[in-house]
Amino acid sequence: MVLPVVTTGARRKMQIGDLSEKSGVNIETIRYYERIGVLPIPARMSNGRRTYGEADAQRLCFIRNARELGFDLASVRVLLALQEQPEASCEDASRIAQSQLDAVEDRIARLTNLKTELRRMIAECRLGQVADCRIIDAMAGGRP
Repeated sequence: MVLPVVTTGARRKMQIGDLSEKSGVNIETIRYYERIGVLPIPARMSNGRRTYGEADAQRLCFIRNARELGFDLASVRVLLALQEQPEASCEDASRIAQSQLDAVEDRIARLTNLKTELRRMIAECRLGQVADCRIIDAMAGGRP
């Protein structure tokens, strides 16, 4: 069994499983984030295992939270870069969040329309034969 590396400030280094557990992010997702560059490539122990610090865990939690809010990875990259500039204006962050809100509102409107159409189709169904089924007819784009 390999013990985690401890740095000189008695600051515990985590292995990927520890990071996954702490952040709530799957190990394969962590590796993916490393490959695409949103999570820095970690240091490695002499046995080749990755080691992570608290900053990596915080960054990964930030990424997870942004993804749960629906932000795409391009937006996450920008938000991460902004986070590293605490004195900068948050105008870009606000613009990105507004764009995400607009996209969510658009999806909600489309889903509301879909719900209305499905209710209409079900209400028109006479529970007869498939040959006369309004649901099948609607899916087929209306029969001639």
